[in-house]
Amino acid sequence: MTNHSPYAADPEAHGPREWGGKTAGERRGPRSAFQRDRDRIIHSMSFRRLKSKTQVFIAPDGDHYRTRLTHSLEVAQIGRVIARALGLDEDLTEALCLAHDLGHPPFGHAGEAALSQAMERHGGFCHNAQALRTVMRIECPYPAHDGLNLTWDLLEGLAKHNGPVIAPNWELAELDAAFPLMLGTWPSLEAQVAAVADDIAYDNHDIDDGLRAGFLQLDDLLTLDFLADQWRAVEKRFPDAPRERLLREMVRDQIGLMVNDVLEHTAAQVKGLRSVAEVREAGRQLAGFSPAMTEQERRLKAFMYERLYYHPEQVAAAERARNVVARLFAAYSQDARLMPDDWQARLPRHEPQRSRMIADFIAGMSDRFAMQACSAIYGERPAGLVNV
Repeated sequence: MTNHSPYAADPEAHGPREWGGKTAGERRGPRSAFQRDRDRIIHSMSFRRLKSKTQVFIAPDGDHYRTRLTHSLEVAQIGRVIARALGLDEDLTEALCLAHDLGHPPFGHAGEAALSQAMERHGGFCHNAQALRTVMRIECPYPAHDGLNLTWDLLEGLAKHNGPVIAPNWELAELDAAFPLMLGTWPSLEAQVAAVADDIAYDNHDIDDGLRAGFLQLDDLLTLDFLADQWRAVEKRFPDAPRERLLREMVRDQIGLMVNDVLEHTAAQVKGLRSVAEVREAGRQLAGFSPAMTEQERRLKAFMYERLYYHPEQVAAAERARNVVARLFAAYSQDARLMPDDWQARLPRHEPQRSRMIADFIAGMSDRFAMQACSAIYGERPAGLVNV
């Protein structure tokens, strides 16, 4: 038992698993329930495929650009630091961080946009809901049941990655009906920490990748006063260091500033709480940025959308990526024989279930596999998808 705070999730008192209650599969060694959750995620095929899924740059040639896998690992590192400092369960926090992007289709948000459009008449598509569907229904390594059979605490945290869900889409509604997750309430502090760790990681690491790719310029970044303050402090500490090292130091400093802000603000918010139940009964977000940091982070996101995510080269590559996913969906919808035998055998005959399973198949693809599949069907490899 590593928990220290009374409001931390307790691996000895965790919620049930969907299949077999609390004790399902918990006879292998000394691991806690949340350690088992984490390990099941790490050993899943969906997690391995994250190594070839877009984070910011589509199918990058460079070895040093982040993918969904490296991003998830960085989120987990930040999440564990925050969880440890607050006396939360590190294993549950880490598991949530590692699993939060399992529902992302190939080509990141461009692929999601294409699937959303293709699925418009069949309930739509949402990568957050797809992450839950992945671990509960699509990943099937066990002979007795579907899914990874994770704890209620883990599934609840995934479902509420962005907070309470008032109007669940078809995926969340189906899963919640089968295994109720109290969608309308705030989740555990571990889940809230995983969400803010995600923000900290991509806010800052996307700066790092954008600078490396030449899509962002330092002078433009320094129009944000809080980043300018970090840069001047770094220059003062290391006046003779190469510029590249100073840039990376600035990113590290900004991460540290955000982490410390979360720790200070969250500690004040949870003061006096005595249980996990009181966390949920608070009816509001407890783990997160202070109001001042929230405003800075909002300004940073607006800058990143304008200068990086909507950069003309990014927009052009995203359009080509959307075309790949749209063509795959159209092809499989017209001729299911193009899908692997095991997917064909399970494909429902009627809508919307048929299209939803086709979306499951495409969402699980890596960037590389999606391009290969499109090439095999249409006779030409998609061009212009490497933008760095």
